[in-house]
Amino acid sequence: MERFLRSAGIVLVLLILQTTFIPYLSVLGFLPEIFLPWLVYIALRRGQVEAMLYGFGIGFLQDITATKFLGLAALSKTICSFAAGYFFNENTAEQTLGSYRFVLIVLLCSFINDLVYFTVFFQSAEGSLISHVLQFSVASTIYTGVISLLPMFAFSQKYSTSWAQ
Repeated sequence: MERFLRSAGIVLVLLILQTTFIPYLSVLGFLPEIFLPWLVYIALRRGQVEAMLYGFGIGFLQDITATKFLGLAALSKTICSFAAGYFFNENTAEQTLGSYRFVLIVLLCSFINDLVYFTVFFQSAEGSLISHVLQFSVASTIYTGVISLLPMFAFSQKYSTSWAQ
């Protein structure tokens, strides 16, 4: 129960940061997705099913607070959590969290999340759907990857691993 309450508190803090503070960090209109490193952490530490449940819950909270398409963020977060769950290995979780592999997994999951989200979001947009989706997905993915360096270095210090492993 304590683990669930701690996770719920972290999700609440991330939601407040994502909706209030993160918009001020916009670069050319692109925002990082600070929930994705948390979802990858959950997937690497606790497995695919729990990550998918957290992904759906976080996405639903985002849908309620900030989006036009109810359920779209929940769908994209659930799918990217499913993908992150494939990297679950309880024997190597600490080494993965403290190395460049964590950032690579976040980049992959961010691209999957953005690809699903923006493909549906830009269905009615004028112009090429593929160019809109790729432009927004790649930019947001890179920004999220840069942000994920912070927890990677923190995990590297916590678990005394070399980030270059």
